[in-house]
Amino acid sequence: MAERLHGHRAPPTETEISHADWEGRDLGGESHVRVAFVDVDLTDATATGASFTECTFRDCRFSGSAHTDGAFLNCTFTVCRFFDASFTGCKLVGSMFDRCTFELMTVRGGDWSFAGLPGADLRKATFRDVRLREADLTGARCDGAKLLSTDLSGAMLHRTSFEKADLRGSDLSALDPLSSPMTGAVIDPDQAMTIAEALGLDVRAIEPE
Repeated sequence: MAERLHGHRAPPTETEISHADWEGRDLGGESHVRVAFVDVDLTDATATGASFTECTFRDCRFSGSAHTDGAFLNCTFTVCRFFDASFTGCKLVGSMFDRCTFELMTVRGGDWSFAGLPGADLRKATFRDVRLREADLTGARCDGAKLLSTDLSGAMLHRTSFEKADLRGSDLSALDPLSSPMTGAVIDPDQAMTIAEALGLDVRAIEPE
């Protein structure tokens, strides 16, 4: 089981919703605090402005669900499925993901700072204009993923694999190219300069004679 940064424990829950069928449910405007969701089917659910604070999700299905301008603050997701789920302008600050699947998940905008995604398989996920500051992506598999204009400043990227990933426009200042495979990754000229400097290269234009 993946651990939170610095050994912090997941917040305790106070109530539980289990074995519920919320397929296609409109969760717009709902607010849940310290609720344990166990084996809840959220397939194709929609949620605009919904908030979940310090909640726990275990064996839940988010496939095809659409979340807009919502919040999952300091939540814990364990063995959850996010196939084709979308998050637009959502806040997932401090949330932890353990043994979840993310095929075709799309994240546009929003704040995922301090999120925990160690070892996550994000190969078919897309992040665009997302804040992932100081997120834990240790050992994550991002090969072929799209991480466009994403703020990865201060992120933990040790052994994170970015082979054939599209990283254009993202902040790669925390990346150690010696510990993260990047063969075939797509980057822009400014990022190339950042990576060259991280490798200890002295980048300068040739001086005219």
